[in-house]
Amino acid sequence: MKKEFRIKKNEEFQYAFKKGKSFANRQLVLYYVEKPAQEHFRIGLSVGKKIGNAVTRNRIKRYLRQSFQELEDNIRYPLDIVIIARQPAKSMEFAEVKKSLTHLLYKERLLKNKNNY
Repeated sequence: MKKEFRIKKNEEFQYAFKKGKSFANRQLVLYYVEKPAQEHFRIGLSVGKKIGNAVTRNRIKRYLRQSFQELEDNIRYPLDIVIIARQPAKSMEFAEVKKSLTHLLYKERLLKNKNNY
């Protein structure tokens, strides 16, 4: 995932939390806000310290970035997407993280087709 497609600034995270829509499952929370002026979606990842040590948190973020990279062509809109990992995410493998993320995107109709779910 290219760095220009990431959300880094606190104000952008706060905007997504306040103005965006949210949806969650047991492992992840998804906030998204439409940004018609953008050509591509951007993602912001948040994994709190309660989840585990730095190695665990970075592994979860790496899995999420890789999942977005694989789903890149199937995401419908130019959006700002913020993902917050919950406690069960620390024991998940890559395939489980991708399945959980795909489930959230599918339920919120952010995927172009349902063959990915």
